[in-house]
Amino acid sequence: MSDTAVKPSTATFDQFGLAPDILRAIQDQGYTTPTPIQAQAIPVVLTGQDVLAAAQTGTGKTAGFSLPIIQRLLPNASTSASPARHPVRALILTPTRELADQVANNVRSYAVHTPLRSAVVFGGVDMNPQSDELRRGVEILIATPGRLLDHVQQKTTNLGQVQMLVLDEADRMLDMGFLPDLQRILNLLPKERQTLLFSATFSPEIKKLAATYLRSPQTIEVARSNSTATNVTQIVYEVAEGDKTGAVVQLIRERSLKQVIVFCNSKIGASRLARQIEKQGIVAAAIHGDRSQSERMQALDAFKRGEIEALVATDVAARGLDIAELPAVINFDLPFSAEDYVHRIGRTGRAGASGDALSLCSPNEKKQLADIEKLIKRPLTVERLQVDTPIAHHENGGRRRERDGYEARGERSERGERTDRNERSERGGHRRSTSFDRPHHRSQPVDDFFLKPYEPSPAARSKAEDNAPAAAAAPQKSAQSKQPLAALLGGLGSSWRNKPTPSN
Repeated sequence: MSDTAVKPSTATFDQFGLAPDILRAIQDQGYTTPTPIQAQAIPVVLTGQDVLAAAQTGTGKTAGFSLPIIQRLLPNASTSASPARHPVRALILTPTRELADQVANNVRSYAVHTPLRSAVVFGGVDMNPQSDELRRGVEILIATPGRLLDHVQQKTTNLGQVQMLVLDEADRMLDMGFLPDLQRILNLLPKERQTLLFSATFSPEIKKLAATYLRSPQTIEVARSNSTATNVTQIVYEVAEGDKTGAVVQLIRERSLKQVIVFCNSKIGASRLARQIEKQGIVAAAIHGDRSQSERMQALDAFKRGEIEALVATDVAARGLDIAELPAVINFDLPFSAEDYVHRIGRTGRAGASGDALSLCSPNEKKQLADIEKLIKRPLTVERLQVDTPIAHHENGGRRRERDGYEARGERSERGERTDRNERSERGGHRRSTSFDRPHHRSQPVDDFFLKPYEPSPAARSKAEDNAPAAAAAPQKSAQSKQPLAALLGGLGSSWRNKPTPSN
């Protein structure tokens, strides 16, 4: 640890040498004392040194790098309206849109009393408003890698004056396959810059990335690598695969959970589960890669307002969701990657609050449970859950579950998430009806009147008799005037044309 780091037990924000405008913004946010990661990272970042920092999720990493960045940029801050006076000097990269939006909101709050401008760009929304904002000039840019490269290609932003780069949740970016995009972005940045890597987990890949792109970084760990928060109670329930939906409903009702995030491994599984628990009277919504960005943001906003009780999500929501006092999360599926477990349960127990992490484990998920316990280096409490009211799972079966798993692994890139045809039909929670879904109605009794043969009325019979002579003569006249079809089409020769026409 750097000698300049202020000890967490005695640290205050006043001791960091931050500008009055920043301290005022901190006070507006209600912060009193820095968290351990903030107390140790802020002084190091202020020196301009590269940093490789790890801390449990929910401990304030965003402020740990945002506050010193704003402080370092203040000498170059300008009130001029000219875009040339507001070049991009700090770039913050995040793996997901939700995390980018969350970081941007925090940066905006911390810099509200300064002339510094900030902007956020991510996929799934119209580029034109983003382009207009970038053309006006911003000093701090928060972005997902794919959309940032789109703006670079459109020449709406220039990264040639970036002084500071932050890779937030860098391990997740590698897991989602962003390394080629990261390489392209890093090639556009000046060689002389400060680089900060912040993450909740340290993996061998992250350490290799740090060795490649960081220069003599200061390593900061405020907790054991890949550890989980001590204020989160973790329980694993053994349930049969077909009882999982009923188990979720039972846990929500027994614990009177008014806000809970339920994690699934696949997009189609999240949509299906949201529909099923909503049928049980629980207000639910699903967010995943197939939902549009506006749909995802609307669901998140409704969840934060308390209008939605259960938010069913894939790992796209495991990062960047900062919901105050979220009481619990439920793992409907154990994640394929043990690191994702750490991030999932980090949505609860944030900022020192307590929370519950409840996981459902079927017999075919024992290996995933063992991988999680190996990562966090301790066994988890396992209990048997008796589901009182099982809920039918229409798409049951190991083969379907296995296919869902492959789809979950396909959720890789923020630029172009892979989409299955079946998943597209599930979009928005609607399923096309088939002939098998149509109800079979009973046949109604038929009036005997409609089964009798037709009998003309006396008036119609009398009229038919009066017209009988004319009807008998009509065929003779018609026969005389009828001509072969070939003649009408010109198919008979001149002999037919020269034949005398019978007189009337």
